Amino acid sequence: MASIEDLAKAVFDGDSKKSKKLSQKLVDEGVAPLDVINQGLMGGMTEVGVQFKAGTMFVPDVMAAAEAMSAGVAIVKPLIAHEDMQSLGKVYMCTVKADLHDIGKNLVIMMLEGAGFEVINGGVDVAPEKIVEDVKELHPDIIGMSALLTTTMLHMKDTIELLKEEGLRDQVKVIIGGAPVSQDFADEIAADGYSPDAVSAADLAKSLVGAA
Repeated sequence: MASIEDLAKAVFDGDSKKSKKLSQKLVDEGVAPLDVINQGLMGGMTEVGVQFKAGTMFVPDVMAAAEAMSAGVAIVKPLIAHEDMQSLGKVYMCTVKADLHDIGKNLVIMMLEGAGFEVINGGVDVAPEKIVEDVKELHPDIIGMSALLTTTMLHMKDTIELLKEEGLRDQVKVIIGGAPVSQDFADEIAADGYSPDAVSAADLAKSLVGAA
């Protein structure tokens, strides 16, 4: 018999094949899909976050675990009625204009989904005007912007300015991250938060919606 603990360990070990197999097995054995996700898949990912913060796991480990979690979620999620999924909120994630880097952004997306957020992937090279347009249409609780270049990170400031001009700034929290970005820069452009890594980004998002 498969167990929730085995599934959590498969995620922790970054074993996508095993995670997929065990998720299917647990469902077949009658375990509630929500328990498979919350206790098994997210349970394993939570432990990864703890070890990453402690410095005993590194970015490649986190990425492998996030992929293992996603593989399991893909099996179980279709079985859950939409209203049963407890979402912490909606996060719009993108890489800013003229910047095509998305590994960090995608890792943050996986961590946010693992934490229980509904995430909209806005993609890369997203102009401030497009972000504001998407905010009007999709009503996210949080915007997450990523940049890997010092030249492109200034578009984060442009986006916040445009949100103010459009009267939307009070309706959405803005978090930023990426190699050249710092807490000082976040303070300078009046962002709501800065995160140095994907695990911290999920914690930051939770604190901003009062779920930490």
